[in-house]
Amino acid sequence: MSRAAGSGGSGGRRAAGVLLPLFSLRGTRDWGIGEIGDLPAFCRWLADAGQRLLQLLPIVEMSLGERSPYAAMTAFAIDPIYLSLGEVEDFAAAGGESVLAGALDEARRDPHVDYDAVRAVKRRALEIAFARFMATEWESGSTRAEDFRRFRSAEAAWLEDYALFRACQERHGGRAWTDWEPGLRDRLPAALAGALAALERERLFHEYVQWIAAEQWAAARRAATAVGVRLKGDLPFMVSPNSADVWARQVEFGCDVALGAPPDAFNAEGQDWGLPAHRWDAMAQNDFAWLRARARRAAALFDAFRLDHVVGFYRQYVIAPGGPRGFVPADESEQRSLGERLLMLVRDDVGRTEVIAEDLGVVPPFVRRSLTELGIAGYRVLRWEERGGVFRDPAAYPALSVATTGTHDTSSLAAWWEEELGADGRRALAAVPSFAALRDEGASFTPAVHAVLLDGLHAAGSDLIVLPFPDAYGGRERINVPSTVGPSNWAYRMPWSIAELQGAAGDELRDRLRGLAERHGRR
Repeated sequence: MSRAAGSGGSGGRRAAGVLLPLFSLRGTRDWGIGEIGDLPAFCRWLADAGQRLLQLLPIVEMSLGERSPYAAMTAFAIDPIYLSLGEVEDFAAAGGESVLAGALDEARRDPHVDYDAVRAVKRRALEIAFARFMATEWESGSTRAEDFRRFRSAEAAWLEDYALFRACQERHGGRAWTDWEPGLRDRLPAALAGALAALERERLFHEYVQWIAAEQWAAARRAATAVGVRLKGDLPFMVSPNSADVWARQVEFGCDVALGAPPDAFNAEGQDWGLPAHRWDAMAQNDFAWLRARARRAAALFDAFRLDHVVGFYRQYVIAPGGPRGFVPADESEQRSLGERLLMLVRDDVGRTEVIAEDLGVVPPFVRRSLTELGIAGYRVLRWEERGGVFRDPAAYPALSVATTGTHDTSSLAAWWEEELGADGRRALAAVPSFAALRDEGASFTPAVHAVLLDGLHAAGSDLIVLPFPDAYGGRERINVPSTVGPSNWAYRMPWSIAELQGAAGDELRDRLRGLAERHGRR
């Protein structure tokens, strides 16, 4: 058996967990968005509910003006929007929330996530905290200043380029690096040296923010580990063309072409994502240092992580403006060879951290066979495990897989049952032994239907089951609606605060999840 076999990273033991974006957590005193400081209390509740894993969406910093966590400005830096400013001692010493009362009230007012308001108030708070740190710690060479220096040294491989990129970006009014003056755009040594000197304080600010983020994340992860809950991250396959990574490694990304998807039944023209292609041949010249660094960074932050768009490691659909488009490499044997080479590099660089593949969408059969041979778990999404009107019984899912009711891009389980599945689909699902109790149920998503669906999925052969949090309680909220842009996307927040979950409001849900985990040997 491969060392990675036994999905769930628990030596083959069955486990259950939930999917909830960090931004969706609701603390008693958060600033309008879920925060790192909310994780320990939520993980304690999960542990009480028999859950052993919390799957998050990407936590890397989003590009300017974006709200999707998959629009990555960096492959390495934690987004400052998730920081718990109330726990930053420099901010507290400078007056704390009292200095931001009006702006903070605005950020907290929206029942969803007002990204612009939250980002603005947290940036102001971080500037206040940094000024205090520089005046009282940095200039005196305090113990905390030494801690900061050690962090800068330890993370320099990615931190230096990231901080310089952010400082230059702000100096240029947020414009893309391709619009900077030629010397800086092309990273000529003299221009870089000049920027490093001229922007020293601005670079220190961004490094300070990442130090605070690292300290808070490490504390949250220790707390999760202490109660037996593993944190699972998510690595976007692509980074934005206007990212620190592409600017620092221009030869390793194809900025003259774009990634996309070929034509299909839903889009006759195909899709142009406007994102740079990975130039694996160029990356091979330095032994894939960037890819390896990404994997090691993920292992430093998480107990497991999901590789977004794993088929992209085997083949990329590359679009040349006004020119040809197609898969690179084109040959299946070359695709398999490339994908396995890259995934083995990732897997072998992360030690005991579990690697899970997002193998959904249009994925050639050979990719899933390859993942199985590599010992990397893929997904089994209930609503998509159907062929010719016949659903596959979850009991037959392979152990090396993650069973789930949906993803961050799908409708809720309730909406799927009532609005999408249809009468024929409901009958087909009821014909599956694990869901036989649905035979007498109608189109309404009743508590009985909900209970049968969750019980059948928990009986899956998959070692790991992960429920999107709305499906755990039978809600109808969505995290995201693909191919749309609007204030409702990536703005979902759970309907209770964590304190309410820990009280009477969460008792029924906690007991239900714990009962399912215990009944199916997942606790």
